[in-house]
Amino acid sequence: MPGETLLNQRYELVAQQGSGGMSVIYRALDRMLGRMVAIKILRPNLTKDPAFVEKFQQEARSVAMMSHPNIVTVHDVGSDGATHYIVMEMIEGDDLKKLIKAQGALPFEKALEYGLQICAGLGFAHRSQLVHADVKPQNILINRENVLKVTDFGIAQAYTDTMPQTRSEVVWGSPHYFAPEQARGEKPSPASDVYSIGIVLFEMFTGRLPYVGSSQRELALAHIQAEIPRVKTFMPDLPDDLSNVIVKVMSKRPNDRYRHADQLGHILQQIRERGRSASQSTAAGRMAPPTVVGQQSARAPSQSLPPQAPGYAAPPAQAAAAPMPLAPRRAAPYARANPQALGAQPTAQPHQNQAVPLPGPPSPVFNPDGTINVDATGGYTGPFLPQRRAKPEGADIVTIVLVILAFLAVAGLAPLYLLGVFPLI
Repeated sequence: MPGETLLNQRYELVAQQGSGGMSVIYRALDRMLGRMVAIKILRPNLTKDPAFVEKFQQEARSVAMMSHPNIVTVHDVGSDGATHYIVMEMIEGDDLKKLIKAQGALPFEKALEYGLQICAGLGFAHRSQLVHADVKPQNILINRENVLKVTDFGIAQAYTDTMPQTRSEVVWGSPHYFAPEQARGEKPSPASDVYSIGIVLFEMFTGRLPYVGSSQRELALAHIQAEIPRVKTFMPDLPDDLSNVIVKVMSKRPNDRYRHADQLGHILQQIRERGRSASQSTAAGRMAPPTVVGQQSARAPSQSLPPQAPGYAAPPAQAAAAPMPLAPRRAAPYARANPQALGAQPTAQPHQNQAVPLPGPPSPVFNPDGTINVDATGGYTGPFLPQRRAKPEGADIVTIVLVILAFLAVAGLAPLYLLGVFPLI
């Protein structure tokens, strides 16, 4: 578009942002709404086919009807003479490919989070009956809030639908991420997007692509025939379940993969939850045990003990070395229905007039042979002497009265002895 800076008297092209095999991207100002937008202008060699232009506009309108935080919003689609374009929200940030080139393999949590966001966006598209057909890191943008946005819906799908027989640089612009069925010229499906997500996951976790080749034909044959590499070959510390999932989504046959991106997203979420649970368990196991009262904590040889309080006597060395109980042993509560729960040795039979304090366990009764009944554990099995309340201290009133009456009786008989009525024996 040499010399053109304004589309339809509305979009002012400011600067070129990037380019690909199918389009050129510009940063532009929407004069009507006063906001910055991104405009993707199709290359002229694509717009010569009216069928492709019609299919592209149809796909663009379908994408414009979608609203999802992980999909770049499409504001408008139109043409200005021979120039056909699509207007999208402006994303301030880089694409995922630039990030991988700069950092190599991404940290596990970050790569997993990015994978979940990619699946969320593409899963929403799959539920809307849309196939991306060109999933690659270059089409995944990262904004300043670290939110991923999938872009470039519709163009590859429109091209595949209208020119399936063509093999050109346009189609093979990103052969590293094409599914085997796409490399064979077949119509892509949601499972084809899942395959491409698997390639992107492999690249995020390892920092490299699974297949390399000196030509597009070699890459196509690698996707179709080569053995599927495992991420653990390059990153042994990655979980086995993650490695197995990536192998599954990179299967040669679409039916061996997950059919939609949502299914893959659910599996990745489960892997993240299991990883977090394992991390929490490991962290809990590494926590220092709580300090127990009565136990001295370990000290480094260079540390000195605090000064002793006045009147404190250090225990003997042997006593200090002996382990102390964690807590005082509590007496088991008494169960009246189960005297064996006492676990105490039987005591001697109390005197009948001896006060027995209440409350408390009943006293045992001795057998005629002087023994008591015990079980195998040494507990007393009964019978028990009924408990009585303690009697007040002091002399028994009845006993005192009887003693007085006896004394009076003896005193009354004394004169009779003296008169000889009752001779002394």
